[in-house]
Amino acid sequence: MALFDDEPKKKKAVHEIGQDLSLLSVGELDERILALRAEISRLEAELTVKGSTKSAAEALFRRG
Repeated sequence: MALFDDEPKKKKAVHEIGQDLSLLSVGELDERILALRAEISRLEAELTVKGSTKSAAEALFRRG
C-alpha cells in the first residue's frame, strides 16, 4: 500500500517467468503469448538501435 495517494502504483506484470500456467485458460495463454511477442519485438528493436550506435562510435574512433 502506498503511503500517499499521489505515489505511483506499480503496474502488475502480465506474465512472470516460471509462473504456474495450469490455472490459465487458453484465451489467457494466447494473451500472454501476444504480450511476450510484443515485448520481444520491442527488445529486438532496442538491440538494433544500440548496435547501430555502437557501430557508429566504433567507426568514429577508427578514423582517428
